[in-house]
Amino acid sequence: MEIVILPDTDAVARTAADVVQGCIERTGAGRADDGPGAVLGLATGSTPLGAYRELIRRHRQEGLSFARAQAFTLDEYLGLPPDHPESYRSVIRREFTDSVDFPDGAVHSLDGHAPDPVAEAARYDAAIADAGGIDVQILGIGTDGHIGFNEPMSSLASRTRIKTLTEQTRRDNARFFPSEEDVPHHVLTQGLATIRDARHLLLIGLGEAKAEAIAAAVEGPLAAACPASSLQLHPHTTVLVDEAAASRLQHREYYEYTLAQKPDWQAY
Repeated sequence: MEIVILPDTDAVARTAADVVQGCIERTGAGRADDGPGAVLGLATGSTPLGAYRELIRRHRQEGLSFARAQAFTLDEYLGLPPDHPESYRSVIRREFTDSVDFPDGAVHSLDGHAPDPVAEAARYDAAIADAGGIDVQILGIGTDGHIGFNEPMSSLASRTRIKTLTEQTRRDNARFFPSEEDVPHHVLTQGLATIRDARHLLLIGLGEAKAEAIAAAVEGPLAAACPASSLQLHPHTTVLVDEAAASRLQHREYYEYTLAQKPDWQAY
């Protein structure tokens, strides 16, 4: 893992956007030549919003293009129709992808209204594989260490599947619904092993409320009790945190030292 401690949320957003832009440019999706496009994994929620806004700004003001890119969302509420305003299919389009130039049909989402959710989960894993796998997967982290909707005690070997939300997660997400009772109990989510199939994992943590979860994910034992700790198994994980989210880290001096010694040629 590479731990990058930044002064504030704006710096985190810019650095996350740098990672995505670098991937797009390396794959040819941001250039005029005919190269294969980037495949991006997109999380929803408040954590990545700053990065998405910065990418939208770069698209509008600097010409960053997503015209050869594809994207796969991370998870979806089970039972919500695709056009529901709080379905993650709707949210990611409203917050990001409709504001840039992804081609029609290039943003893929789980169907939470599918008649056979088990088959839908298998279809989604196959679609990711058919696209060549995800190049950069953006992740947030819950206060209990969940990533995607992989709640604590999720299998570290899990694939895309149905999960039951904890009451804490439902309470955390109630702000997006008329009431807590309206938050679905079940979801479809990429599994921890599905997530780790991505070539680069980009975990973002912001604020004091995420500090304990970040410390457990980065420095704690590998354990199903903290699903984000499974990212320790990945060969290319970048963790971007602001000062508040970094406040529980025990080895901060080491992270800052290694970042200061990072070679100029080595990208995140």
